[in-house]
Amino acid sequence: MAELAELKEYLATHNIEVWEYAEPTATAVAAANAVGCRVAEIAKTLLFLVGGNPVAVVTCGDMKVKSSLLKQAFGLSGKVKLPQADEVSNYTGYMPGGVCPFLLPEGLPLLLDTSLQRFPVVYAAAGNNHSAVPVTVSQLKKMTGGELAELCDPILDKN
Repeated sequence: MAELAELKEYLATHNIEVWEYAEPTATAVAAANAVGCRVAEIAKTLLFLVGGNPVAVVTCGDMKVKSSLLKQAFGLSGKVKLPQADEVSNYTGYMPGGVCPFLLPEGLPLLLDTSLQRFPVVYAAAGNNHSAVPVTVSQLKKMTGGELAELCDPILDKN
């Protein structure tokens, strides 16, 4: 598991600063409130199990991953499940609410949803639930090795 100090050091080599907050940033809404941006500008890193295979997705806070697109993009079949907290920690090295796209374990497939391209900068977690990292999509691609794919639909506001 990457510690905050290790992440800060890694991100500093890419001229990226970690922002820390007293208030929690564990959800897209909470992170947007702390950062002072729209929920859509939060880059949430999500883990899924597809037929038992772990995969990671980075998408905007206002988007919902679509199972059919997820399976197609990763070339997998089987049931798509959200993992338990201990599985998130085991597969990503981070606790839920603080999963970040950086320094993930080797071999964990990761894709970036095309929705991220709507913004010049998005805000990802930095390994804990009290942080954010301002990054561009090109920085995400370069630093994670993740390719862009259409994986999501907008979350429909029920109000």
